[in-house]
Amino acid sequence: MTIPPRILCLGAMLWDVIGHSATRIEPGDDLPGRITRQPGGVALNVALALARQGLAPAMLAAIGRDAPGDALIVEAQERGVDTRWLYRDDGFETDSYIAIESPDGLVAAIADARALETAGGAILAPLRDGRLGDVARPWQGTLVIDGNLTAEILAGIADDRCLAGADLRIVPASPDKAPRLQQLITHPRVTFHLNRAEAEMLAGRTFDHALDAAEAVVALGARRVLVTDGPRPAADATRGEPGLSKAPPPLATRRVTGAGDTFLAAHLAAELRGADRAKALECALSAASAHVSGKDLP
Repeated sequence: MTIPPRILCLGAMLWDVIGHSATRIEPGDDLPGRITRQPGGVALNVALALARQGLAPAMLAAIGRDAPGDALIVEAQERGVDTRWLYRDDGFETDSYIAIESPDGLVAAIADARALETAGGAILAPLRDGRLGDVARPWQGTLVIDGNLTAEILAGIADDRCLAGADLRIVPASPDKAPRLQQLITHPRVTFHLNRAEAEMLAGRTFDHALDAAEAVVALGARRVLVTDGPRPAADATRGEPGLSKAPPPLATRRVTGAGDTFLAAHLAAELRGADRAKALECALSAASAHVSGKDLP
């Protein structure tokens, strides 16, 4: 009998192509630098980071039946991610993401997520058709959901009885996608993982500090909200409990893509191992700092 996974990551699984310049970039610049291709996407980044933490995550995502998709699956499996429940189709190409980074951070990025958008609710089928669960026997575990999913799918998740036993961890993917998460704000089992810009989009105003932003989203009805703010203090605001704020260790920045996903994975791993809120926040910040400084690179 196959034991179902207890951690699922739902959303984008694609190839990241990242160009990093050692100097500041202005529009139109043509500069030397370093270009890498690596597995990416919010959901897969979280899954890979969870695997590095010694956990056993599985992916729910859409992958094309093409050479890039085959290679991506092999790479994910080799890094400890379960890919048995992926949705694959001949009608779309595997998704990709291109980003340009400088010492100042992300300069620009373009995400081609047409496979994920085209697949729609088909990627949720294993949770509904009995392979992992159904209405009579809802899947039990932690479901990480990234904001690359369409508003329609997110709305369905909010009321899906097949997820009645799931702890939901929500990641917007980008500030412009944060508003589609409004329909999940009052969900009783949701924890939001946001950066300050995403929290500001949800709250409808700007903030000087992550804790203020997190508490504003809780005031809208959220149960729990974690907010990161680059090299500045991150925060954990939980309904009915004191807010927490802690600064990450100062380190040189080598990359920024995937830092928030690494933060979420380390935070979740710490809590699954029994850490309290303060310790989990500390573990998450340490992991994210190691990521941006390149200390976790092979």
